[in-house]
Amino acid sequence: MSALSSIVVGSHVWVEDPEVAWIDGNVLEVDGEEIKVNCTSGKTIISKASNVYPKDTEAPSGGVDDMTKLAYLHEPGVLDNLKCRYATNEIYTYTGSILIAVNPFKRLPDLYGKDVMEKYKGAVFGDLSPHPFAIADAAYRQMVNDGISQSILVSGESGAGKTESTKMLMQYLAYMGGRAAADGRSVEQKVLESNPVLEAFGNAKTVRNNNSSRFGKFVEIQFDKRGRISGAAIRTYLLERSRVCQVSDPERNYHCFYMLCNAPPEDVERYKLANPRKFHYLNQSNCYELDGLDESKEYLATRRAMDVVGISSDKQDAIFRVVAAVLHLGNIEFEKGNDPDSSEPKDDESRSHLKIVADLFMCDEKSLENSLCKRIMVTRDEKITKSLDAQAAATSRDALAKTVYSRLFDWLVDTINNSIGQDLDSNHLIGILDIYGFESFKTNSFEQFCINLTNEKLQQHFNQHVFKMEQEEYTKEEIDWSYIEFVDNQDILDLIEKKPGGIIALLDEACMFPRSTHETFAEKLYQTFKDNKRFSKPKLSRTDFTVCHYAGDVTYQTDFFLDKNKDYVIPEHQELLILLYWYQI
Repeated sequence: MSALSSIVVGSHVWVEDPEVAWIDGNVLEVDGEEIKVNCTSGKTIISKASNVYPKDTEAPSGGVDDMTKLAYLHEPGVLDNLKCRYATNEIYTYTGSILIAVNPFKRLPDLYGKDVMEKYKGAVFGDLSPHPFAIADAAYRQMVNDGISQSILVSGESGAGKTESTKMLMQYLAYMGGRAAADGRSVEQKVLESNPVLEAFGNAKTVRNNNSSRFGKFVEIQFDKRGRISGAAIRTYLLERSRVCQVSDPERNYHCFYMLCNAPPEDVERYKLANPRKFHYLNQSNCYELDGLDESKEYLATRRAMDVVGISSDKQDAIFRVVAAVLHLGNIEFEKGNDPDSSEPKDDESRSHLKIVADLFMCDEKSLENSLCKRIMVTRDEKITKSLDAQAAATSRDALAKTVYSRLFDWLVDTINNSIGQDLDSNHLIGILDIYGFESFKTNSFEQFCINLTNEKLQQHFNQHVFKMEQEEYTKEEIDWSYIEFVDNQDILDLIEKKPGGIIALLDEACMFPRSTHETFAEKLYQTFKDNKRFSKPKLSRTDFTVCHYAGDVTYQTDFFLDKNKDYVIPEHQELLILLYWYQI
């Protein structure tokens, strides 16, 4: 209020602009709640007073390295400061103890060398330029000096650079807590080399990001009493299973599929592979290659990373057999069978892919076909075999592909953890959370809904610790300060996860009734939340709904919400895979 009251004719201000978000200028007139601004771009804007903010004319032209030094800590001031620093490749800026990173979308190798690590080692926080190494060093020093475990939260929108920032943090902690390996690879080497393995199987190109993590990751690095790394554990969350079978143009499926299709000829022949364009799970999008990326080299690099992590060559072969089998599985098409409502492989090509899948899975071909085309209904007195029509068989095929791939990913994580080894006696650890960024695409399904709920939870945690608790501390210590307004998102969390009556509770309820459809689910949402200010129904859709998230409005398409929420392992698939597992043991 005091800042707004200082806006008079001649004041330098920021005014909201529909094209560039914020634009600066001078106040020409002040008429109650309306302010007329002559912008530096030459145009004149008449705006509400609530959309006009004072500009600090004495701010350095290159910006400040800590936003708490700004005279006005408002949105246009913050964005302009970041823009000024970004123009000179200063991509990092502090806000107190928080580090803001702006993705440069190019390599800046001089920022991350060992000489840079050495410079930040033991430096007083804030004395040097903002950097992830400074955050990691502060966490490490506090853990060692105070004996208190630390956590570093890496948050931001999809494509913001979270995964790369996480790598920098891990590299610095490995530098500080590393030690020479007495026998084989050290713990820190295995932790670092786990990144390319997990990225190969858990990352994909999206609209915003060529290397988007399609899973969340919490890395727990354990230290001994001397501050040396003694163990580690990786936990993963929310792998995007549906991407295995459904890819939107111009996105891609998981990197490992394209790597394997571009593997050395002997491997391509071993797994009966071909050009990615030949596979249904890849050719739903027209994007097969990434600029500047050699998939054949990435395949070999992933194999080397697996060696470092401790995955044997036999297990590597088994891993890529499963990846190849998933690709061939997607090429099995179905047509109507001889019996009513039955199905069978469509043609010789489909039968060829079926045989290849059976060979790669090392299972019986007929058993595999039956698991895709039939279901066993168990009654009180007997078991009845029910045939599936062609569409249901294709759905069954996709369900098997998603199950196999997600189980493979979980197995990879477990194998990496077993290889790295945990220090169960460690009392000190530093955790790094790299979770999905907030997502808002042209089409937003159940995955985006779960991802954005996760980010709402993280935002509440951020609010709790940065605003609520700090300001309560100021009040308790009777410090003279001005209350900082912030958006409390508890009402959004109540809308989504409140029991009973939240969106998730209504979704679970809908999944319990056989006759429920996405139309009836959407109608239930409209009736329940018609008066909720955080919920709205788009005018031109009968089944979409919009949630007003802390980061902006997102419209979700309910078409697959019920199917994805009910995503379970089909018993016939489970029986087939158990037999496969024991056979290979």
